[in-house]
Amino acid sequence: MYHRAMYMRCVQNILQHSKIRKRMPVPVVRRIFTDTNDEGKTVTRRFGLDYEYLCNPENSSVIEELIKKRKGVGDIWKVVELSKKLQTPNMTTEEYTALEAELEKAALMIPNKASPHLFEYGETPKVIEYVNSKPDFSFKPREIHELGKDLDIIRMENLGNLTGPRSYYLRGALADLEQVLIRYTVSSLLKRGFVLMSVPDLLYSHIIEGCGMSTRGERTQVYHIADSEDVCLSGTAEMAIGGYLKNREFSLEELPLKLAAVSRCYRAETSSLREEKGIYRVHGFTKVEMFGVTAAESGEESHQLYTEMTQIQKQLFSSLDIHFQILDMPLHELGAPAYTKTDMEAWMPGRGAYGEISSASNCTDYQSCRLNISYRNKEGIQKLAHTINGTACAIPRSLIAICETHQTEEGHIRIPPVLRSYMSGTEAITPSDNQCQMSWIKQKTYPGKIR
Repeated sequence: MYHRAMYMRCVQNILQHSKIRKRMPVPVVRRIFTDTNDEGKTVTRRFGLDYEYLCNPENSSVIEELIKKRKGVGDIWKVVELSKKLQTPNMTTEEYTALEAELEKAALMIPNKASPHLFEYGETPKVIEYVNSKPDFSFKPREIHELGKDLDIIRMENLGNLTGPRSYYLRGALADLEQVLIRYTVSSLLKRGFVLMSVPDLLYSHIIEGCGMSTRGERTQVYHIADSEDVCLSGTAEMAIGGYLKNREFSLEELPLKLAAVSRCYRAETSSLREEKGIYRVHGFTKVEMFGVTAAESGEESHQLYTEMTQIQKQLFSSLDIHFQILDMPLHELGAPAYTKTDMEAWMPGRGAYGEISSASNCTDYQSCRLNISYRNKEGIQKLAHTINGTACAIPRSLIAICETHQTEEGHIRIPPVLRSYMSGTEAITPSDNQCQMSWIKQKTYPGKIR
């Protein structure tokens, strides 16, 4: 049974943390363990789920408000109700075990806590900084698909009988630029102490859900492999790395851990907005991802690595000579796992709008609780680790920003100086000498004469 004193200590801890701007909450320490309650029944609890906080009715209204503002799906009142039912006397062991499992399932649906300062934002992100100046053109800038069509370096049309919608082909210099961005980004991360990994694209759904993304329902962006044992296509390397770390216990000396991976990302995205057509929102793309694991002794370790990741993002994008804004995201943009989240949006002149090119999230102990990622401190006490993730380079949108920013009136694309050594000194993408333009016909048979 939970006691009033335990409730009050939990409330006092939360209030103490809420007074410290952006300070990370130190997790309540639990492993999956068994104990005996006042009725003499065996109680099972998952390591890290803060039942004292979640099951205390005095916290329910605050948690409900957090769920609504984050547009989450958890039901805190169900958690409280199930907790009360567990106190019902004369239940059989089977009934008690089933009720415990239902409680844990409901508790796992509750989103992470959020940095207290985010409650001041409403639904509008806060612009932290503008980086580089907007490009000034003496002509009307074109979109990447217009530039790419004339240069014969991209194909996005007439793919219905090949790959379906929201897909693309890159060729020639643009395909080379894609690989250059990957090599440049990975090289930069390796210099900063990241360990490179190669990760699988196929994952079981419980791994993806452990990272905080739903794999079921009408709004899911997750692809399922037909006739498989609940296997899905990964939406980001964050998921595969999280799975790799599942059930890992680190020593304090091993942390922080900084990992990076290049992977294909698959998302069942849909949008009817004109500005999100082309290669801005696609079903499959390449991305370089950062993933970190830290201790949680002071509550500041994960924030420090989170800050380091956002500084890396800023440096990488700034070096490409593109204009972008850095945003501190409001509650409804956090998703379930993030305690705080930073987005970076690049100016895309052809589209005439900002577009997200990266994000970074401090997930504190949300993912580690679900994936059982822990460490032992100097006293030998086992605690949940904190996890952090960030996009180092999402290829399609980075290509949009680069090509539309560095286009010329002639329709050429200048290569940012920092990338030229990776492209054998190429300074610009220009029409090929042997360029062959194709004309697409809709008829099933060629209407003219074949000579």
